[in-house]
Formats: sequence, structure tokens, C-alpha cells
Amino acid sequence: MASHINLCLRCPPSTPRLAYKCHLRNPNSSLTFFPSSSSFSLNFHKMSCSSTSRSSFLTMKSHMATEEKPISGDRMLVFVPPHSLIKHWVSVLRNEQTPCPIFRNALAELGRLLIYEASRDWLPTINGQIQSPMGVASVEFIDPREPVAVVPILRAGLALAEHASSILPATKTYHIGISRDEETLQPTIYLNKLPEKFPKESRVFVVDPMLATGGTIVAAIDLIKERGVENKQIKVISAVAAPPALQKLSEKFPGLHVYTGIIDPTVNDKGFIVPGLGDAGDRSFGT
Repeated sequence: MASHINLCLRCPPSTPRLAYKCHLRNPNSSLTFFPSSSSFSLNFHKMSCSSTSRSSFLTMKSHMATEEKPISGDRMLVFVPPHSLIKHWVSVLRNEQTPCPIFRNALAELGRLLIYEASRDWLPTINGQIQSPMGVASVEFIDPREPVAVVPILRAGLALAEHASSILPATKTYHIGISRDEETLQPTIYLNKLPEKFPKESRVFVVDPMLATGGTIVAAIDLIKERGVENKQIKVISAVAAPPALQKLSEKFPGLHVYTGIIDPTVNDKGFIVPGLGDAGDRSFGT
């Protein structure tokens, strides 16, 4: 019986928005994407500080991206950034002749680009004025007092999240290990390094290269939500996604944001995305 997923797909603000529908050729499911927009703004406390090297005084205001327009509050948003570099690295990953070191590097580069896109308008910032060598300048920094959490799902999530710390000035990394039974396709959690409780306004990137049947990513998000994180505070980073996983995420976590390199049409009876890129963990680490 065919299933139908009603999702929102959105391109970055710099990309012209076009209204369209996309139907994937899959005998068991179809996806319909609708363009949408959302903006984020929330003012926090003021912070004052003085410079020890110059007699200047700064007044800074912190902004954090947590408030959404109603259109995205009750549905999941799926982002497929239309960037040529993203398409390039997905193509490298697809090639069965790509050797292990290059595959792992391609996954890391793809993760860098997707995390960059996902962090747009979402990070806490500090605004103010500083003294440059040539004069006073208005500046904006990422607020290091509110680090972003990055949660890679072992094993392949390690490669996709490899460059997260080089993009985000302040991060904390928590690992989750989840294996999938090859017969039942059910997930088993074998490692959980999450904190007992996340800070109230945490922003969490969950990094899992393959969103296939959805069991692994749902189990990971359940663990995170048990520790006080809301759906709108979570963004999922994946290399390739498929309809079964997107359907589960859409039904269980309204308001969630998913960033992926590409959406493939189907999953086979062994739980692998088709055409996909094979087992991302095996191909990343050669085991």
C-alpha cells in the first residue's frame, strides 16, 4: 500500500525559492515537498566587557535562533542544499571504486558543507564594536558561552562529523553507538555518552550518514529528547536519506530539521538505500 509524506523542503536564503512538487518513483512511498520560509530571532541578556589592551568599552547583545514561524512548527523541514560541491562529494561517495581514505575524506567534506548550511541563522551570537588597527568596527561573534552539541552516531557518523569543530567555534561532542540487527533491522544501543541533561537552550546536531529505515536515527533522537531537548532544537545531518526514515521522523518529531546531501527513492529488503552508497561505516574504515 502506498504511503504519502507531507514535508517541507527549503533551500538556503540566498537561493531563489520556486514552488514545485517532487514525487519519488518508489512503489511503496512518495514524497511531496512544499517550499516554506522561517525566520528566527530572540534577544537575550546584555553583556559588558572591557578590553585590557585598549581603553574601549563594549556592550554586547546575544541572539539565538530558536523562535520559528508557525508554518514550520507542526511539520518537518527537509533541506537539500543545491550546491555543486555537495553534489560532487555525494557522487564521489556513490562510486564503488572510491578507495577507503578518499571515501572517508569525501564524507568529512560533505559533512562540513551540510553543517555549514544547517548552522545558518541558528547559532547564538554576540554583537558589538571593537577597535581595529584602522578604526572602530561593528562586529559579530559566535557566543562561546553557549556551545553547540554535536552527536555523531557510531561508526560512520564520526567521519561525517569530522570537521564540525573546524566550522563551529564552540562545540561539545557526545557519542552514541547504535548497531542494527541484520535480520530484524532493529537498532541496539551499545554506547551512550550523552549528558544526563542538556542545558535549556541547547542546539544539537545529530550526525548519521544514512537515513534508511529510520530505526537508528529515531532511537538516537529519543535519547536526546529524554534529556530535555525539544524537536526544534535538533538538526539532523545525513549524506543520503530515503522515504522510510523521513516518514518516521516526520510522524514522530514535528518541527525537526533534516539536512541531507540527496534523497534516494527506496530502501531494499536488507535495509540499504538504493542506489545509496553502500555501508558508510565499512567504506569509511575499511572493516
